Amino acid sequence: MSTVTQITDDGHLPGLQANLNLIHKLYTMATSLNTITTLHDLLDYDARSFTIAEVQLKKVLPEWISTASSLKLKTVLQKYLDHVEQHVKSMEVFFSEENISSLSLTNKVMHAFIEEMNEKLVNCTDPEVKDACMLAQVQAINHYKISVYGTAAAFANALELEKSAAIFHEAEINEKQIDDRLSQLAEHEVNKKAKTPIALPR
Repeated sequence: MSTVTQITDDGHLPGLQANLNLIHKLYTMATSLNTITTLHDLLDYDARSFTIAEVQLKKVLPEWISTASSLKLKTVLQKYLDHVEQHVKSMEVFFSEENISSLSLTNKVMHAFIEEMNEKLVNCTDPEVKDACMLAQVQAINHYKISVYGTAAAFANALELEKSAAIFHEAEINEKQIDDRLSQLAEHEVNKKAKTPIALPR
């Protein structure tokens, strides 16, 4: 029976000490993991990258949930956080199957999404507009993840990795469900409130 690899909140796997020197040493030693010569290599490379993206997102979602003023938006974002945590756990099974023992140090795409979100939130002065900003940015992240999970499922199917394909397909479905809930919330509540923010008395 294969053991399940655990992914910590900082994106490291067990047995790796969380100090920068060792991380860089391991990253150098694992250069071969970045060599892509087959479709299977590409799948593993992408999986390492988008899993660390989930870890990055998992860290910031609680703060965004706290910042949201709409109760319905908070609820959807909390559900999204639950999905993110589920995705990370599911990927632990994939990494055990693939004998992958390290992740990418960071996902540049997710880093850019998070940086843009935080910059916008600082500049949004109205709570309703801030909710609209947050919803739109989370949905952009959501669309990115629909793409990467859908592509990973297609690669896994082509490679006849049925168990892995099922993991990626389930994550893709979760992302699409959140996307639909965000679209409905934007149309029926958040964008309408942002269009006519409450004027505060002077």
